[in-house]
Amino acid sequence: MAPPDTSHEPTTIDLEREQGLTIVWDDEAVSHFGLEELRVNCPCAECRGLRDRGAPVWPKPTSPQPLRAEGAELVGAWGVSLRWNDGHSTGIYAWDVLRAWSEA
Repeated sequence: MAPPDTSHEPTTIDLEREQGLTIVWDDEAVSHFGLEELRVNCPCAECRGLRDRGAPVWPKPTSPQPLRAEGAELVGAWGVSLRWNDGHSTGIYAWDVLRAWSEA
């Protein structure tokens, strides 16, 4: 017997560039993510490597303040990539990861 499908798709994605990301899911659950939470937990290889070494991901001495999301782009049907005002833009936030963060 196959396990039940527990994945959820977003129906609405709202990026407030100075506040955070809000996602309404297909089961009507709503998730809110602050900008700093997203930036510090960027899933790209560079940021994961920094976290693994105990080094800061953000802010760095040269980081612009305040943090701001300059834009967002859908990545296929499985996630979103954010472009930050510090020039970083390589992290892809997968829907299943965002949903798990919101449920934790």
